[in-house]
Amino acid sequence: MVPQGESESERIERNWDEILQELRVTQTGTQILLGFLLTIPFQAAFGELEGAQIGVYLTLVIVAALATILALSPVALHRALFRRGAKPQLVLAANLLMRLALAAIALALGGTVFLIFDVVIGHTAAFVAGGATLALTLTIWAVLPSFLREPHD
Repeated sequence: MVPQGESESERIERNWDEILQELRVTQTGTQILLGFLLTIPFQAAFGELEGAQIGVYLTLVIVAALATILALSPVALHRALFRRGAKPQLVLAANLLMRLALAAIALALGGTVFLIFDVVIGHTAAFVAGGATLALTLTIWAVLPSFLREPHD
């Protein structure tokens, strides 16, 4: 809900503050996930992975790195545009970057669950668990908000 009497400048500042709060959570999560994935090759059991599993793993590293880059990009943009009167453009760009980061995070989460289940239990369980993780993430992050939005007059 938009506060009554809020100016355009105040709205932009409020939007930026909200994005900053989201960035704090997202950046930490993406960095932890990427860090976890980066440690896997140094485990003794990594050598036992099949070729397809290594391919999934390397894809996950790329997707997690992309999610981290996207989640950190609003901060880099802010640094580059600081005191240049570009806050409205920054808010628009940060919104897009955060949406892309969340999409990458959803893929990385589903893929990570897939890989773990594939290694521990097998392919069928991996497809079920990874698919369920991705479906649940998309449902909560993309479908649920459409039900919670206030109708526009």
